[in-house]
Amino acid sequence: MTKPKMNPQVDIYFSKANKWQEELEKLRMIMLDSPLTEELKWGVPCYTFQKSNIVLIHEFKEYCALLFFKGALLNDAHGILTKLGKNTQAGRQIRFTNVREIVEIEPVLKAYIDEAIEVEKAGLKINYKKTAEFIIPEEFQNKLDEIPALKTAFDALTPGRQRAYILYFSAPKQSKTRKSRVEKYMQQILNGKGLNDQ
Repeated sequence: MTKPKMNPQVDIYFSKANKWQEELEKLRMIMLDSPLTEELKWGVPCYTFQKSNIVLIHEFKEYCALLFFKGALLNDAHGILTKLGKNTQAGRQIRFTNVREIVEIEPVLKAYIDEAIEVEKAGLKINYKKTAEFIIPEEFQNKLDEIPALKTAFDALTPGRQRAYILYFSAPKQSKTRKSRVEKYMQQILNGKGLNDQ
C-alpha cells in the first residue's frame, strides 16, 4: 500500500502552535498510516474513505480527540468511545490529554480506524431518531396548537431544524425560560428559518 501524502492545507493546521501539538502530530501519523485520505474540513483535519467522512482530529481546552463520524456503529470492544452529548446520535470521540495515552493504545486506535472503514464499505447507516420521537415541550406545543401558521411553518422545516428547536426549547428546567425561548424564536420559525440561520 502506498502511503497517503500529507495534505498541504492540513500542514497549515498543524503548523499553528497550540497546547496539544505533540498529541495532534502523533494522531496525524496514525491517521496517515491508514488507507484514509487527509483533507481539511470545517477547519480541522478530516480523514475520508472514498469521499465519505470517517474520522477527524480536533482539539478542545481540556483534551484533543479523534471523532468517528459513525462511532455509534463501532463495536467499542475497549470501551474508549465517548458520546459527545446526550442528544448525539452518531459521532463518538476518543479523548486524550497526553501523548503517552495515544502511544499506549495505538494498535487499538488502528483497529478502530479499520473497523470504521469496514462500516463504511458495508454501507451501514445510523438509524437516526425521527423528529416525531422527540418530546415537544408543553410550552411550544401550546403555541403550535394556538397558531396554525406556526405549526405549518414548523412542519415545513427540515427534520434537523425541527430537532434543533425541540432540543433548544426543552433544555431549560423552568417553564418560564422555555416559554421565553419559544416566544423569542416564533417569528424565526414563521420565516422558515432554523435556530442558527441568519
